[in-house]
Amino acid sequence: MTNNFQKINVRGVDFAAVTPDEATAICTAMLDGDRVCTVFTPNAEIVQLCVEQPDYYDLYNSGDLVVPDGAGVVKAAKILGRPLPGKVAGVELGERMLAVCAARGDGVYFLGAKPGVAEEAAKRMCSKYPGLSVVGTHDGYFKKSGEESDAVVAAVNASGAGLLFVCLGVPVQERWITDNREKLTAARVCMCLGGSLDVYAGVAQRAPKFFVDHSLEWFYRLMKEPKRIGRMMKLPKFLFGTYLAKIRGKA
Repeated sequence: MTNNFQKINVRGVDFAAVTPDEATAICTAMLDGDRVCTVFTPNAEIVQLCVEQPDYYDLYNSGDLVVPDGAGVVKAAKILGRPLPGKVAGVELGERMLAVCAARGDGVYFLGAKPGVAEEAAKRMCSKYPGLSVVGTHDGYFKKSGEESDAVVAAVNASGAGLLFVCLGVPVQERWITDNREKLTAARVCMCLGGSLDVYAGVAQRAPKFFVDHSLEWFYRLMKEPKRIGRMMKLPKFLFGTYLAKIRGKA
């Protein structure tokens, strides 16, 4: 079940050609597996990072399920003539899995964000999804290797959580999961979800529906945080580079 999907290569990153419903079903099946599975949600900015620093390709392509978190990746796939069904926003996929765990009784662990955010996210999500059990939380302010990191892994294991949300920012979260994958004994699904805990906690707001429906979330974030202009410029660079890659036959 977990590998029964087509992969679409977009600028060197292999994305699962799945809908949000299919991604949810795959993640649910992973919960019943006998090994730790990883779910990565890169957007166009991250794919551009891979293009500029090819060492990251192996990291992102190591995910068991890699879904396009953003319209930029979907647009690039279309340019290359390898269309994806659509975007699978990490924050939405994460919340879908919270609903699944609430219904099934699987424990969830929230890791990441500033002190207090994971706890508030747990409080709000447990209120929103009756039956949800967030069995542990920890902020993202710890050394990502050595004794501090090992202590976090031990806490996750002791919680018995089947689903682990890792929200440490890219590419730190993917690297941490990859480095500690063999040490995790209880979690079956590890999802790297960036700033999702901030959204669940009410610290950050997603773009209004109009912007989401018209693939303008990036523009909404730019209006809210003009200082993001440097990061936002990676999107046109990524799309222009995709056109060039297609023309040159290097897509």
